[in-house]
Parts: sequence; structure tokens; C-alpha cells
Amino acid sequence: MARTALVTGGTRGIGKAICIALKEAGYTVAANYAGNDTAAEAFSKETGIAAYKWSVADYEACVAGIGRVELAHGPVDILVNNAGITRDAPFHKMTPQQWRDVIETNLSGVFNMTHPVWNGMRERGFGRIITISSINGQKGQFAQANYSAAKAGDIGFTKALAQEGARKGITVNAICPGYIATDMVMAVPEKVREQIIETIPVGRLGEPEEIARCVAFLASDQAGFITGATLTANGGQYLV
Repeated sequence: MARTALVTGGTRGIGKAICIALKEAGYTVAANYAGNDTAAEAFSKETGIAAYKWSVADYEACVAGIGRVELAHGPVDILVNNAGITRDAPFHKMTPQQWRDVIETNLSGVFNMTHPVWNGMRERGFGRIITISSINGQKGQFAQANYSAAKAGDIGFTKALAQEGARKGITVNAICPGYIATDMVMAVPEKVREQIIETIPVGRLGEPEEIARCVAFLASDQAGFITGATLTANGGQYLV
């Protein structure tokens, strides 16, 4: 029986590419999304992957949503914490609500999704937790104190939880993408995009599928000796 993978923020951008890659690798895949019903319907029609709507910022909604996924597809063996938002502002203009929105989705959302599946993974002796952090969680970024703090927190969460899961067959890893050619990045004015590309040694933006391949590897049995790691995929823009 195929293992079940659940991808948050899975119907667009990097998340969509991850869902497709995991399905192609033979997993049963379910996608979570927060708000864009039209995109979710198009995603499911295109890929044949079921999409489930809830906010990862709400713990009880996560418990209920994961329950629906497991009822339909079986226990979650692979969790990809991909959902994330931005509320950018220079710190002196950042509101408490902008801070809370980003922390609650990008950091607390990782707890909210991982906690309900953790005991099941421990009991079954297998699990993969893969969290999509960011280059800006490694190096920081102007006007992103909230986002950078949350994504750095994801890395700390990964390192701590990896130590708890290791003897139970659960690996916990993070991936830090650089600038990827998603709709959000491609919506940036071309001149700004060119300035970004000038800072990337490989001379281009990354592709969502390149991040998806990283996820598919970390989800596999072949990656069973890798845990607590941060996989940096940024074209050489920031070297750790």
C-alpha cells in the first residue's frame, strides 16, 4: 500500500510542484490549501490530487483536516510543511497584526500540522517531516523581520524535533529555497527581477520542480540517514 503524503499550501507554486513530484514517486498525495477555491479546483482537475481546505494557523482546524485526509487516504506518513504567507513592512511600520499573521502561519502552522501526526508516526516507526523554510530565514531580509523570524524558527524546530524522532524512524528536515520562479516572484517588475538574478551566481531563478525533487528525495527510504538537516537550494546566492 502506498504511503500517504500531505502537502500544505499544496495547490499552487512550489507546493503544487511538490504534490506532483510525490505522486510521480508513487505516494498517495493530499494537498491542503487556505483560501483560493478556484486554484484548488483547477489543481485537482489537472493532477487528480484531492485538495482540502483549512488554515494551518488554526490548531483545531488542522486536527480536523488531518482527520479527513487520514479517513480518505490512510495515516499520514509524509508531511510537507510548505504553507506560508508574507506581510512585508519595514519594522518601524510593521503592525502587531502583520507580525502575528506571519508567525501564526509560517511558524505556529508547522507545529499545528506536525503535532497531530507525530504520535502516529512514532507508533508506526516511520515518518518524514519536511518543512520549507527560506533563504531569508538563514540570512534575514529587509522589511521581513516577521517572515525571517518565522523561517529561522522553522530551522530550529527541525533540529530539535529531529533528535526526538530519530530512534522512532522519523526524519525531520528543512529546505531553504532561494528565489524561485513562482507566480509571486514572476509578478515582481522585470527590472527588480533582473536585479535579483544578478545576485544569484547560477544566473537564473530556481524552478519549483527543483525544490520538489529535493522533497521527493528527503521523503524516500534512501534518505533515512539524513535528519536535522537544512538543504539549501538557492543557486549559490547565500552560502551556509
